[in-house]
Amino acid sequence: MLKWDDAGEGLPLITEYQQLKIEQAHRIGTRDNLMYATLASIAAVAVGAYQARIADLLLLLPPGCVILGWTYLVNDQKISAIGRYIRLDLGPRVTELVGSKTPVFGWESNHRSDRRRRSRKIIQLGADLMTFCVPGLIAIAARLTIASSSILTMVIVAVEITLVVILGTQIVVNADLARDRPWSAADDDLLPATRDAAR
Repeated sequence: MLKWDDAGEGLPLITEYQQLKIEQAHRIGTRDNLMYATLASIAAVAVGAYQARIADLLLLLPPGCVILGWTYLVNDQKISAIGRYIRLDLGPRVTELVGSKTPVFGWESNHRSDRRRRSRKIIQLGADLMTFCVPGLIAIAARLTIASSSILTMVIVAVEITLVVILGTQIVVNADLARDRPWSAADDDLLPATRDAAR
């Protein structure tokens, strides 16, 4: 745990940082487990539909993937929001308070300046779409191919396709592909301005 000699203004900021990192770590664990849960659900539905020879079971997959995918997306957004708040608001306040020449929570920004960050994030975006969107569309296509469809089935299919497309759009829109430039000493004078701009 971090220590702070001044129990006045500094301690609450450090305490807030610690609590935010705990929440962020918890959400990261939850987010990652949702991917495993989705893969397990895909396997369970596929095997169940094959063994039972019931094509309509495949239509259970799209809503399951959408629900898990949406929960994944919400957690991912919160993780990014926590990091952004620390980088642009909390970090500059603590840095200004202690009079440091370098950002106190430098890792929050430095790990985003990696030159390969954008390529990794693009690959991650593809993995997210492959996990939460593509299986649902494949299940729908398989269902329509395997058996004839009633009007009710076509309505369900239309709704499911809409939900999958909405989820996919949100995943793409919220993908954080930006790469921050590395911090330099010239940024020291910009810390208060950066903090104000983030509000």
